[in-house]
Amino acid sequence: MATVIGNLTPAFLLSRLGNSRPCVVKLRPCTAPVFRRSFAAITARAASTAFIEVEPTDTNPIVVQNEVITSSNNILACPICFDQFSSSGDPGLSVDSASGSSFQCSTCKKTYFGNQTHIDLTTASGSKNYGESMPVSTELFRTPLVSFLYERGWRQSFSVWGGFPGPEKEFELTKDFLKPVLGGNIIDASCGSGLFSRLFAKSGLFSLVVALDYSENMLKQTYEFIKKEENFPEENIILVRADISRLPFATSSVDAVHAGAALHCWPSPSTAVAEISRVLRPGGVFVATTYILDGPLSYIPFLRNITQRTKQISGSQIFTSERELEDLCQACGLVGYTCVRNGLFVMISATKPS
Repeated sequence: MATVIGNLTPAFLLSRLGNSRPCVVKLRPCTAPVFRRSFAAITARAASTAFIEVEPTDTNPIVVQNEVITSSNNILACPICFDQFSSSGDPGLSVDSASGSSFQCSTCKKTYFGNQTHIDLTTASGSKNYGESMPVSTELFRTPLVSFLYERGWRQSFSVWGGFPGPEKEFELTKDFLKPVLGGNIIDASCGSGLFSRLFAKSGLFSLVVALDYSENMLKQTYEFIKKEENFPEENIILVRADISRLPFATSSVDAVHAGAALHCWPSPSTAVAEISRVLRPGGVFVATTYILDGPLSYIPFLRNITQRTKQISGSQIFTSERELEDLCQACGLVGYTCVRNGLFVMISATKPS
């Protein structure tokens, strides 16, 4: 595992390092708009660990190689049988196609419906008398208040306490990890109010963007933000309500999955990442951000007991090491794990084996 120390800027492209081994990037605030590149070995934490000083330079535009991508945008499937749908209504997938659309599974014959803002593809969709309660951390984001506040101060606070670089810089880092699959489709899992879903759609780098969340109110916020933006490309984005542990996509049909500040909120990260591994096509990429309580924080007395109790009460996960996240990806069949660090913030990436 290599450790890279450098400036965090929108121009920062990790693939320029030319190193396919897992890496950790520790980032210092940017103090100058012009950079030069230099590589210098500084020290070694272990025999297999290299520390590199990186100062990125050029900002060449990203070229989307559409001919490389062969996957179809017909990826929606029954969350019970995982069979692709035969649909009625608007055959295209877009924000406005959800209203009045229906999707029927050819195997179990269950039909799923879209409403004004999104398509409901949860397993309990359409139930009149049955309902399920989720862990506290999940139910919190289903409330109208938190959904409203999420992009109006809630998400911005992550930069203060967690070292999150901010949506624009996180988006630039994410794009670099996604270079092998640009031009394909992407799932923005646990999208919240659609902050990154909208950036993906407006970038023009993806053939289809699926803004996916379990919270109906978050998806309503996403819809409202989209409608407020002028000249928004509504034709290449759809809003889907789904459970991260039961993704409504055909096996090996998805080119990329992004999960921004969500991994720690999932009741079972291993179940979720296993599902992500299932839906990714060979060579597909998973990118996620979360936070890690390590370094000096690892010396907090009874930290492991605290994290376990927190998970029992709230349903959320607290990660205490980079190795924990790497093991999670490997256990779920993903390879080529890499990560970027900035304080507590971590961005991870892993790939479905080709």
